[in-house]
Amino acid sequence: MKRLRRLGLRGNVLQKVPVVVNSLSSLEILDLGFNDILELGCSDFVNLTSLKELYLQYNYIRKLKRCVFQNQNVLKILSINSNMLLELGGVFETRLQKLQFLDMTRNEIPNFPNGSFKGLESLQHLYMDKLYTTVNVFDGLHNLRSLSVYLPFEMIRFKGLHELRNLTIYMGVPEGFNGTYANNYKGLMELPSVRNITIICKSFHFEFPLYIPSYYLHKMRHLEHFTAVNFYIEEPHLDTFMYAHNLKSLSIRASFLTGMSPEHFQAMSNLEVLDLSENALRTLDFLEANLTSLRCLIVSQNELTVLNESVFQSLPALTYLDLSDNPLTCDCSNAGFLLWALSSEQTQLTRGYNQPCTYPLSEKRTMLLDFDVRSCWMDSNFLCFISTSSIVLFTLLASFSYHFLRWQLVYAYYLFMALLYDMRERKNNEQHRYDAFISYNVKDEEWVHREMLPALEDERGWKICLHHRDFQPGKPIIENITEAIYSSRKTICVISRPYLESEWCSREIQMASFRLFDENKDVLILLFMEDLLDHQLSPYYRMRKMVKKSTYLSWPKAGQNTDVFWQNVHRALEKGQP
Repeated sequence: MKRLRRLGLRGNVLQKVPVVVNSLSSLEILDLGFNDILELGCSDFVNLTSLKELYLQYNYIRKLKRCVFQNQNVLKILSINSNMLLELGGVFETRLQKLQFLDMTRNEIPNFPNGSFKGLESLQHLYMDKLYTTVNVFDGLHNLRSLSVYLPFEMIRFKGLHELRNLTIYMGVPEGFNGTYANNYKGLMELPSVRNITIICKSFHFEFPLYIPSYYLHKMRHLEHFTAVNFYIEEPHLDTFMYAHNLKSLSIRASFLTGMSPEHFQAMSNLEVLDLSENALRTLDFLEANLTSLRCLIVSQNELTVLNESVFQSLPALTYLDLSDNPLTCDCSNAGFLLWALSSEQTQLTRGYNQPCTYPLSEKRTMLLDFDVRSCWMDSNFLCFISTSSIVLFTLLASFSYHFLRWQLVYAYYLFMALLYDMRERKNNEQHRYDAFISYNVKDEEWVHREMLPALEDERGWKICLHHRDFQPGKPIIENITEAIYSSRKTICVISRPYLESEWCSREIQMASFRLFDENKDVLILLFMEDLLDHQLSPYYRMRKMVKKSTYLSWPKAGQNTDVFWQNVHRALEKGQP
């Protein structure tokens, strides 16, 4: 037993250090962690002059006596974390010149007097809890390389730590604190050799923004790794990392960032790892960020839905991409990014086949990289082809129809309207309200009132329908014309040169001719006010055809008797009379 070098007694419910331990003078490693030790005596380790590692974590030790480690001249590692320490008793002021590692976290020490560690000249790694007296507490630690400490928000000072390489700061914002805070980080300017900085805020400060002025980091010429957790609630100032030319790793996590401007990364041409997880990022904008050396990008647990593949194509060295736990959309808006992720031989998208789609709901059971992007490209190309072809074809047909089939289309429209009206009238089985509808040009209106109306209405009592007298106000003209034609037994067309040149007169005779062909009855009476040549009727194909096949009436020339003319009109109106 006297030659024993390593002894582990953890988890044995020991309430004090066993006496037999003090007799093991060759012991180099002693583990007394996870016991119920309440107190350490001056004689507990007095004979352990070869002890190099001592573990006392997770006990109930309340205080240390100055003499506890009096003979441990070669002790290098001391772990006394997770106890109930209230005071150090000056134990580190004159002893333990060889100690390199000291862990004192999770204790209840209310304050550390200045010079509490001045006897630890060889200490390289120090981990401690809340530190309320910070001005000169680190005096004597000229070789300290790593420091992890919980500091009050009001003051951060690291005077004398010229060899410090790794710094982890746990901090809290006092409730109701509303003072200025920019000067509280001046201690960072005292660390020219630091390479790694981690700042973790333990308290909620949504309405209290924190930031580190860029000129505080300007002194850190060798800074390579910067981590901030729950620190920023908005984008850092654009000049925060202006002088961080050697930065290789940047991590801003568990904050409230909604975006990062490319200007933040202009000086980071050597950045290799960027971690922006647990934020509220909605977009990624690295197109002009100068991240030519970035190998690892972590943006998990954000609010990213649609991504642009060009953002990742602008990162030539990217080999690892973490987009997990983002509400990514699995539709054609992400087709470009998904195609890039599937085809990239350089970049690995972690958990791509295990991350479910968030939108749309129909794709919720589909994994991100299982979404078929080929349908997007096929559909878009096909739709473009169909749409452009349809537009071209429609334009050609519209131009052709307007140029060659203009009047045929107009005629077809009126035929259709007349057919609808005729079907409705037949369904209602309504009787004709008029004996005749007179279709005439306004230039022949005087003749109609002077000659026709007296001869038809006054002498014979025929009920005549006229535009100005019987059309219903407010109703579309085409409906009035259709109703007048189908509400009359006959349609009398008073044809003259002005009549043939009138658009509305042309529509009236077209509608009447359709009724003639539809009902196959003699419902149309043509009255020619003057002699017309055959070529003048050529644009009106159906009228020309009717004139050639059917009898029509011509108004007598000046000086001729008109009685025969009106007798023929009366005879035509009587034909088909019930």
